[in-house]
Amino acid sequence: MNRDNVLFLVFIGLFAAVNITLLASGKLSADWHGAGVIVAAGITLALYSFLYKDNPLFKLAEHLYVGVAAAYTVAQIWYLVLLADVVIPILNLDDDASRGNDWVLLAPTLLGIFMLMRFSRKYGWVSRISFAFVVGLGAGFAIPRGISSFLLAQIEPSLRPLTWSVEGFNLLLILIGVVTVLIYFFFSVEHTGVVGAASKVGIWFLMVSFGASFGYTIMARLSLLIGRVTFLMGDWLNLKMPLF
Repeated sequence: MNRDNVLFLVFIGLFAAVNITLLASGKLSADWHGAGVIVAAGITLALYSFLYKDNPLFKLAEHLYVGVAAAYTVAQIWYLVLLADVVIPILNLDDDASRGNDWVLLAPTLLGIFMLMRFSRKYGWVSRISFAFVVGLGAGFAIPRGISSFLLAQIEPSLRPLTWSVEGFNLLLILIGVVTVLIYFFFSVEHTGVVGAASKVGIWFLMVSFGASFGYTIMARLSLLIGRVTFLMGDWLNLKMPLF
């Protein structure tokens, strides 16, 4: 028996002992709620076991998560999309005589069926019609929103008048950042002299932007970690700590 098998058995034994102790002491209720807490704690610890190395416990939790998520997604798509927006309106199953049958929904339904043809080797080319429609429609909606949300929103503060105030200083920083970053990405001119100095300033603005984005991502992940640790320490182990 190698070390991994020993650690696996020790983990299972400790997990079972802790749960038996919690149930015996009354900290966990011997009902479906307590069983759900035990299962959730076990899956959480199994996922965290990947920090040691890839192992069967992690694979079990991973497959369970993917399977449950896929089943939930399929159920949601059937009840909230296919049944509610396709089957009932087309067949008029809601007994709304004034509305009639919405045959116009056959067009998007047909496009959806075409997209499923991707799984066929013989008729896979039919799915290109649906993908082209989705990409074209998505680009038509996304490009104006992207221009309005990013490009125009970035240009607008750069055109505001500067004042001797904190807001004016912020506007000056935005103006310098926009101009120097644009100069950095202007590759038609050699980056020497004034252009080179401006491009170096642009690099600093880019690094601050990337660092802030990275820090925001780390904080978002830490918030998830704090939530799971809070669940393990509070809901599962029932530890009375000031943090909880």
